[in-house]
Amino acid sequence: MTATTALPAVRGKLTHNAPLAPLVWFKSGGPADWLFEPKDADDLADFLCDLDPAIPVMALGLGSNLIVRDGGFPGVVVRLGKPFAKVEAIDETTLRCGGGASGILVSSTARDAGIAGMEFLRSIPGTVGGFVRMNGGAYGGEVKDILVEAEIVLRSGERRTLALADLGYTYRHSELPDGAVVIGAIFRGRPGDPAAIQAEMDRISASREASQPLRSKTGGSTFKNPDGHKAWQLVDAAGCRGLVVGGAQVSEKHANFLINTGDATSADIEALGEEVRRRVKDKSGVELQWEIQRVGVAK
Repeated sequence: MTATTALPAVRGKLTHNAPLAPLVWFKSGGPADWLFEPKDADDLADFLCDLDPAIPVMALGLGSNLIVRDGGFPGVVVRLGKPFAKVEAIDETTLRCGGGASGILVSSTARDAGIAGMEFLRSIPGTVGGFVRMNGGAYGGEVKDILVEAEIVLRSGERRTLALADLGYTYRHSELPDGAVVIGAIFRGRPGDPAAIQAEMDRISASREASQPLRSKTGGSTFKNPDGHKAWQLVDAAGCRGLVVGGAQVSEKHANFLINTGDATSADIEALGEEVRRRVKDKSGVELQWEIQRVGVAK
């Protein structure tokens, strides 16, 4: 696409050749042909309805679980801003959450409302949209445990509400349609004491701080845990802790994290991940699957 490609009119913000590296945790990768920040759900639905169906669409949250390849994304990246970041309690155990709301905001709102069961979201650096798409989970909790329903806008522009059963959740996977954007979700927990909820959130935060390279340019957990195994143990056993490709390195602190040591390209990061997969397969016979999403085109 070029700047002259006819795109539907919008009420939000539409940016051509938009840099994505500043928006993702790895701080690498090429630009999006277009970055769309809709004003509201109707703006998003109208835009997608009128957009050429051949143009790819991808939703972007906090960019934590993502490698954008160096050639960038050849289509429209949708980023949900403040209009989609609201969280409110709708009864004593239930929250209505915008698709752009962070895990920290959701878990804090739940705490203030005395709703337990959502503490694990405090530990996931992402937004509700990403949690719903990936069945996000950590510290014993998963989105499938708390989701009641999700509101989405399909690539066609149609708005639809999906119940938990419609999403076909498995480990870090859903059956959400390609190109669909999650604009909201209903989460349900259980009654809890705010002080006890805060204590659990503090425990989770301290555990993450102690075990994960949070101060580094990273993408979070790189590989899914295979059945009966922990990915980091397999990576460690294959001698990959500290392994380097270009400016990318397997974290010394947590072997299931890749980090950009300063000037890594996305090609460096992806190549390092593939080399880790190869070594783990050679050593243990287990084939690791990427948890981090890789999008766009190579340069």
